[in-house]
Amino acid sequence: MPNFTDKLVDHFYEISNKPLSKLQEKLCRLRLLDYYGVALAGSKILEKELLGYISFTGTSEGSASVLGTSLKTSPDQAALLNGMSAHVAELDDGDRFGMVHPGAPVISAVLSIVQARQLKMVDLLRGINAGYEACVQLACLMQPAMKDRGYHATGICGAVGAAIGVASACGFDRERMKSTFSAAITSSSGILKVIRGSSKLKPYNAGQAALNGLTAARVAASGLLGPTDVMEGDQGFYCMMTGSSLIPELSELKPVNAVGRVYIKPYAACRHCHAPIDATLKIRSISAVKSEEIDSIQVRTHRYAVYLHDHVEIEGSASAKMSVPYSVAVSLITGRAGMHEFSDAYVSNTEVMRLARKVIMIADDELTALVPAKRAAIVEIKTLQGTVYSERVDLPKGEPENPVTEEELIKKFYDLAVFSGKTLDIVKEEARILVDTDIRILLTQAGVRIGY
Repeated sequence: MPNFTDKLVDHFYEISNKPLSKLQEKLCRLRLLDYYGVALAGSKILEKELLGYISFTGTSEGSASVLGTSLKTSPDQAALLNGMSAHVAELDDGDRFGMVHPGAPVISAVLSIVQARQLKMVDLLRGINAGYEACVQLACLMQPAMKDRGYHATGICGAVGAAIGVASACGFDRERMKSTFSAAITSSSGILKVIRGSSKLKPYNAGQAALNGLTAARVAASGLLGPTDVMEGDQGFYCMMTGSSLIPELSELKPVNAVGRVYIKPYAACRHCHAPIDATLKIRSISAVKSEEIDSIQVRTHRYAVYLHDHVEIEGSASAKMSVPYSVAVSLITGRAGMHEFSDAYVSNTEVMRLARKVIMIADDELTALVPAKRAAIVEIKTLQGTVYSERVDLPKGEPENPVTEEELIKKFYDLAVFSGKTLDIVKEEARILVDTDIRILLTQAGVRIGY
């Protein structure tokens, strides 16, 4: 009988070898567009850090592009740095069922190997599709227990998704894909502790996932075999991550269409902040309530959006992006929740911080029971005159049930690319090229060379 590992690997191998439909191709292209814009903006945020890293390691030459710069480096370093850039702005895609961000690690790793080996466009798209599936399905099997134990799924499952994406793009046979999976399992890592307070290491979880996934595939390509089953048993990966040795039933694994069901972020904050932001913006649009008129703000939501996201002592931009009270306050005052609203300028704004301290967070058992089908938030604003405004959002903007349109996604790309320093005319042309399906031209302009 196939073991737990074999069932997963067989499933991912089947996905890897099945030709993409036209819809899947289009979805992969849209995921790439979103990734590219977010990575460009992130490279601007991390400009000094990226240059410092390259300077320290001396790896300023190679086959792979560091997005947002004119630099090229080794595939490994490009995967790491691009993975960090694609996550730091808190605008990369994610899956609410797996509580994971697949795009940053998966695309960063696959893009690097495609450049290094001069693979074709079809290989890039196949790798993206397979990598997303592996990342999301593995995360869904282990959440929320993994999160409750302090593990960051983007670092853990992102590494496995990146590895399967690379193996798929490179056309690995079944044996080497299993070795890739096993190597990725043993090298995956990432803890949620690095998200807290003044820490700026959260994007490293995504970057090292891309690096570890790429490295796992390279180790497998060398011929090193893994164990029969890395998943089952007291020392298996599943038990280590979840604390349970009760393996889920995998009798009928089916693709989840991960590239189609991920959410697209409209706001530059942790996804747990988005439903409260949406509700706040609704109240703002119908009430014109002013911050000085507010007596109190109550946010009732699920426990995942309260625990360690209820802080009002903001220790910089990264801390602000994790805070529901800050997100509610800044969106109520400005009517926006983009890159600028989570910059240091707004973090030091006394009116924003005064209002954030009025926010009371409540973990609601009924709303928690709805997760992951819904990630609801109820925002209630009470004025000094006693008027109460209340709005509920079950699924924030960007979920497949409440989608960002293709036009809105392109507009998001415009904004992020311009933020990175590109001119609007160039940005519009790049978006047109990507959406109109000739990705090679766009990537060539970005310094990314891909074969035909």
